Amino acid sequence: MADTAAPATLDYAEQVARVLRSNAETEKFVAEQRKLIDEQTKLQAKAAKLHAETLKLGRDRVLAPLSIAFAGMAAAFFGAGAAFVKLLSP
Repeated sequence: MADTAAPATLDYAEQVARVLRSNAETEKFVAEQRKLIDEQTKLQAKAAKLHAETLKLGRDRVLAPLSIAFAGMAAAFFGAGAAFVKLLSP
């Protein structure tokens, strides 16, 4: 009777050890996945910042010639106004 109980106990202990190893491997894998997800989140935030900066630079590139044109027109109107005042003043 003792002969039949010993192999069953070993099988049970082996199964418990196998389950514990499997759980440890699973926990290790989950921790690694969480680490990778955190890294991916950081990279996505960085990519969003770079995308926003790219859009801003694109807007600035489009608006730069317009701002130069408006500044030139303002200077021309100011010069024309000064010449008109000088012309009308005695």
